Amino acid sequence: MELTKYICHRIPERSFFIKGHQFPVCARCTGFYTGLVVFLVWNHFFRLNHDIVTLLISMILMIPVAIDGFTQYFGPRESTNTLRFVTGFIGGIGLIIFLKIIIRGILNVLL
Repeated sequence: MELTKYICHRIPERSFFIKGHQFPVCARCTGFYTGLVVFLVWNHFFRLNHDIVTLLISMILMIPVAIDGFTQYFGPRESTNTLRFVTGFIGGIGLIIFLKIIIRGILNVLL
C-alpha cells in the first residue's frame, strides 16, 4: 500500500515524470515539500525572528498557492505544473514559518 495516496491526489497530468516514472506526489506537493526542506536547511544557518511581522509574511507567502489552487478548481483556468511547483514552493516556505511560529507560541504558553 502506498502511503503517498493519503497525502496527495497524484493525478498524472498534474505530476512531474522522470524517465517515464511519476513523482510520488503532484507538482504542487513537490513544491510544498521542497520549500519546507529548503527553508529548514536555510533556517539552520540563519535564524528567523518569531514575531507578528514574520507571521504575517508567512501568511502572505501562502496566498499565491491558494489563488492558483482556487482559480484552477473553481474557474475555467488550468494551471501548469511549473506554476503549481513555484506556488507550492513559496507556500511551503510560508507554511513552515507559520507552523514554527505557532508551535513555538503554544510551547511558550504551555512551558
